[in-house]
Amino acid sequence: MPMPVFEEYEPAGDCVCLGCAQRRRALARARAIPLRDGGHRAARGARRALVLATAAGVVLGGGGSAALAASAAAPGLGPVRLDDPDPGSPQGGRSPLHGPKGTPAKPGGLPGAPSTIRRIDRTTIINRAKLWLDAKVPYSMSEYWSDGYRQDCSGYVSMAWNLGTNEWTGSLDTFATRIAKEELLPGDMLLFHNPADPNNGSHVVLFGGWVDGTRTHYVAYEQTRPHTRKQATPYGYWANATKYLPYRFNGVTGGVPGSTPTPPVTPVELPATGSPPAVSATFPGASKFGPGANNEYVTQLGRLLIERGGARFYPNGPGPVWSDEDRLATQAFQRAQGWTGADADGIPGAHTWRLLALRQGKSIPPAASTTPTKPTTPTKPTTPVGQAGPGGVPAYPGKAFFRPGRSHALITALGRRLVQKGFGKHYTSGPGALWSEADRRNVEAFQRAQGWRGASADGYPGPETWRRLFA
Repeated sequence: MPMPVFEEYEPAGDCVCLGCAQRRRALARARAIPLRDGGHRAARGARRALVLATAAGVVLGGGGSAALAASAAAPGLGPVRLDDPDPGSPQGGRSPLHGPKGTPAKPGGLPGAPSTIRRIDRTTIINRAKLWLDAKVPYSMSEYWSDGYRQDCSGYVSMAWNLGTNEWTGSLDTFATRIAKEELLPGDMLLFHNPADPNNGSHVVLFGGWVDGTRTHYVAYEQTRPHTRKQATPYGYWANATKYLPYRFNGVTGGVPGSTPTPPVTPVELPATGSPPAVSATFPGASKFGPGANNEYVTQLGRLLIERGGARFYPNGPGPVWSDEDRLATQAFQRAQGWTGADADGIPGAHTWRLLALRQGKSIPPAASTTPTKPTTPTKPTTPVGQAGPGGVPAYPGKAFFRPGRSHALITALGRRLVQKGFGKHYTSGPGALWSEADRRNVEAFQRAQGWRGASADGYPGPETWRRLFA
């Protein structure tokens, strides 16, 4: 199954035909933000006149070459440029709508009032951002567009979010909540504020969607010199990349705009024996999971997975240290939803966490049963575990020895042999007696070098892996 491609959302009203493009430009020049979305009555007369004049021109002239040229000039993503320099856009400070000498949007319209946040959906945020894009609003720290918002980067985000005040990079975060990179959706922002020198590098952009499945570049809507633009941008930004932090507007409603709706999920019944403590559906972030993670969220994940049919993956119960049991159980739950490839990698993302926390989606199916063959009598090993067998090779102790939490001298012997064979690159402090993810990954590398794939290269040594290692 091919990797899904995440593309920037284009609202249904974004039709590129001649009539729709011309209408959008006409509305943009008239600052046609609807009253319900924060528009202003003063613009209604000019907007009506311009729309009527545009309609008359189309009727009388049939569109004409001028209209066609205007349509062709409508801005869009265009060629993906990966060498564009950092604009270094500074920004003004907080101010009421329409600027210090203007008329506030509402009584007492002072800057920075998170308590008056308006609700807005992601489609409206993107459509508002495109009004300035279509109008090619010039960049300025001191000028105000006729919709009342300052023509700099933070004024642009203030406008798109319909804040009713002109914020700056030092105050926008008070209207939003920090999120992880994996949670970014169209309408969120990437913010860098330099408190030591706000005019040196501070900048903010609107997130428009991922360019592709690698999530290394995204579509950024931003107000910068010479005017509003939209283009593919490396994550987090051209310069000071690691300082750009993702945020979500506290007033946003709805999910991913323009995407195919997720099929409804059916809640599952809880076990009659009770349920684990309630867990917040807010995803704690990808950094809380994976090799090396040790925190309460790993334990919570294990409990949720056990509730959803994953008990067989936890012979010793869940714990705070990330283990292969957690990865396999998470992967089993993801596959139960019908996900494949990178969507079922065994590392929980926001969607996986939400389904588990809300007790939705499909549970992990029982392990496939196999028809037993003729009963066999366990054979007693001819060589005691840990002692050398024929040819000086240590006797294979069985797969149970190589699991998270197990500690044995044979695990050390295994690690040393892997290093001798040239498969020790995942060790950071050398092999030891406690089985670790580094051991598993080194074994997996050795198995793949034998040409094995799938379950034959799962990183857990079987009799043949053991024989070849110590041959």
